[in-house]
Amino acid sequence: MLQSINPANGELLFEMEPWDQETLDYVLIQARYMVADWSKLTPIEDRCTLMRRVADVLRDDAELLAELITLEMGKTYQEALAEIEKSAWVCEFYADQGPAYLADEPVATDASKSYVAYLPLGMVLAVMPWNFPFWQVFRFAAPALVAGNVALLKHASNVPQCALAIEEVFRKAGFPDFIFTSLMIGSDQVEQVIRYKAVKAVTLTGSEPAGRKVAAIAGSELKKTVLELGGSDAFIVLDDANLKGVIDHAVKGRFLNMGQSCIAAKRFIVDQTLAEDFTQKFKDAIEAHFVAGDPMDAKTTLAPMARQDLLDELHQQVMRSVEMGATLVCGGYQLDRPGCYYAPTILTNVSSNMPAWREEFFGPVAIILKASEPAHALGIANSVDYGLGGSIWTSDLATAETMARGMESGATFINSNTFSDPRMPFGGVKNSGYGRELSVQGIREFTNIKSIWIK
Repeated sequence: MLQSINPANGELLFEMEPWDQETLDYVLIQARYMVADWSKLTPIEDRCTLMRRVADVLRDDAELLAELITLEMGKTYQEALAEIEKSAWVCEFYADQGPAYLADEPVATDASKSYVAYLPLGMVLAVMPWNFPFWQVFRFAAPALVAGNVALLKHASNVPQCALAIEEVFRKAGFPDFIFTSLMIGSDQVEQVIRYKAVKAVTLTGSEPAGRKVAAIAGSELKKTVLELGGSDAFIVLDDANLKGVIDHAVKGRFLNMGQSCIAAKRFIVDQTLAEDFTQKFKDAIEAHFVAGDPMDAKTTLAPMARQDLLDELHQQVMRSVEMGATLVCGGYQLDRPGCYYAPTILTNVSSNMPAWREEFFGPVAIILKASEPAHALGIANSVDYGLGGSIWTSDLATAETMARGMESGATFINSNTFSDPRMPFGGVKNSGYGRELSVQGIREFTNIKSIWIK
């Protein structure tokens, strides 16, 4: 069953049975028929014009779409509005930059003429998560569609209304039917879509176990994958950092979207001379800032987590770490009110055998670790199996830049929280996945990078 349940109060908002086999087969066939029309008969200039219209529709309907995000997965309405605007931005970005990114690239050889062409692959399947139910989809769909691919979306089962709304956005913008399609199917039906011959590539944003399964199936079919998986980003604070400014960024970096973000500050690696002061100021800032309430209310700063099972899993990770010796500075419990509200939590005295060190904590929990020097901090940062993002806070930019190059991550930010930006490639290393989204690298991931030689 595909269901959306309001995490703020447990109310059932929407449910539907997944498509049966006949419906799925029909949609896949129709999408396959559209590949040639879209990639060969629709010039890139026309594809870009349609993508600009998508940005217009998103902005025109921003309030309604943001409310839908909030109701289905619980983030505050203001954060949801920002997500819609960012989705519109990525559509405009690829409408503007796509033609240059995909233009033939001449190569000097001994041929009369030689160049690299970037040609669409065909049908691309995206398996997307619930935590940024619009942004995650549009950062895939905008480049894939501008490149001339046909897009299939398997969205998370707890945001079915968002999935349907996104398809309607493309329809309102003037996209032909079946160029972008939300597949209203269960997770048990994903494998057959991956194996469908006309599907040429798969992209997944989600958990490490889900990524391994999708990669194994796609690999058995020799189909390309791009995986953006979990993260446990380091937030390194060196001994010369200005704590007054850093604390504000630390709170925002950890608790945006109630901590339910792959690329987010999760492990705060603080120079030992600042650690006690940092911990106290961080706790004070949390207690002063967060007020639980209806996420549609502008006064609410503590929103619910997306689902009860996710809250329960996070709480178990916290409690296992405490049982193994971690110190619970604050939080560590579900609020006594309707909905999936978890108190902002800080853990200290964490050692390398604990879940708080080794695992991703996908929720409002901050882990504070001590480092004796920059090299020690970098070693702690690199000690986990994840490598999505990270940040370094210091006035010594030369040291920070050297550390940034040594951090095992797909992105490192200096004196800034980590975030995704259409102008910069986004993705991870190690168990955080492979491949890149966004920027020029993102649009070329789902193209045939073809050498053409004429003599």
